[in-house]
Amino acid sequence: MILSSQTILKKLEKDELAVEPFNQANLQPASVDLSLGSHFMTLNEYSTGKLSMGERASYRDIYIGAQEAIIIPPHTFMLATTKEWIKLSNHVTGFVEGRSSVGRMGLFVQNAGWVDPGFEGRITLELFNSNRFPIELIEGRRICQLVFAETDQPTKPYQGKYTKQSSTTASCIYMDEENCSN
Repeated sequence: MILSSQTILKKLEKDELAVEPFNQANLQPASVDLSLGSHFMTLNEYSTGKLSMGERASYRDIYIGAQEAIIIPPHTFMLATTKEWIKLSNHVTGFVEGRSSVGRMGLFVQNAGWVDPGFEGRITLELFNSNRFPIELIEGRRICQLVFAETDQPTKPYQGKYTKQSSTTASCIYMDEENCSN
């Protein structure tokens, strides 16, 4: 069951979920809008000849200041992070959706937007400018929404490779079990 704004507020008060900092104006009827952080990553095209599921890719970090802008060139992929720190209990899950207003600019937000119960950290966003024009994004502006749902029963909390990520986190697919068993 997707949580309503009233239930989201109750769960925030009971510490069954956390969104820090929480801005009441970002509460929607069945979600919370999340804002863009200040850390971005792009693939380092000078040291990456190919991407492999079994090897760590080389990324370049980009930091911007408060309320500063970053430009995503046309047909470009970039990783970003939310400003908000999220913490879910072991019976609440969430999924990230791009805001409609952002999507109407040609910016795709998130490709893998599921947030498991028990997750804690900032959410890494996958951004793709599908437009023929550059898109300017400003740190602190709303970029996506997090929709919450309750699981049918409490479950083992997420303890994967992205737990407690504090900023944009590159793909760690090379750490998958199938890559580590030799």
